[in-house]
Amino acid sequence: MARAVHALLLALRDLPHPRVLRVLAASLALTLLIFAGAGAAIFFAARWALEHWKWLDGVTLDMAGVLVVLLLIAVSWLLFRAVAILVVGLFADGIVADVEGRHYPAAAARAMPVSFGKSLRLGLASVGRLVAVNLAALPLYIPLLFTAVGAPLLAFVLNAALLGRDLEAMVRARHPDRPPLGRATRWSLGALSAAIFLVPVANLLAPIVGAAMAVHLLHLRDGEE
Repeated sequence: MARAVHALLLALRDLPHPRVLRVLAASLALTLLIFAGAGAAIFFAARWALEHWKWLDGVTLDMAGVLVVLLLIAVSWLLFRAVAILVVGLFADGIVADVEGRHYPAAAARAMPVSFGKSLRLGLASVGRLVAVNLAALPLYIPLLFTAVGAPLLAFVLNAALLGRDLEAMVRARHPDRPPLGRATRWSLGALSAAIFLVPVANLLAPIVGAAMAVHLLHLRDGEE
């Protein structure tokens, strides 16, 4: 964990650099656009369906609209991590290349470029794993809802494990010959990233910080900095 914390501090120092800020702005804009577009489409589709089939009208229709909005907000909060990682995955090569170029020039010189198609496949695979694992864990989530912290704790553990794998994959796509991170290091990467996702406002930075952390963890173990 100490090495992961060191990587986190290095990643936070990387945030003010112009290229990282450009990627951050582009990824946030695309993430918010996806949520806004999907949310508007679902809201108007649901309202049209209720009106078209005369299930509700008047005040009850308006109340249903409010409930749909609240449901969309809840779902958006749950899915933000998946969409953010998918979007950042599309820009990951730029983030990784920038961090490597400034901190680990030898590694940057050996790196293989990652195509948009491969980045998209990695991002979609990440979303697929997130959905599949959490659906598979539903039989555990349901009884844990009756405990104080059981369900959130299980969600954190599962998502930390998935995040560590996804963030490492972003970096190793440029370095396929590199051995993977150790299990404890990968878990530390995922746990710290998942913790940042839980903090309002800071969660907007979490995918970028996590990607930079993964770069440092992959190369710091060789003493390259």
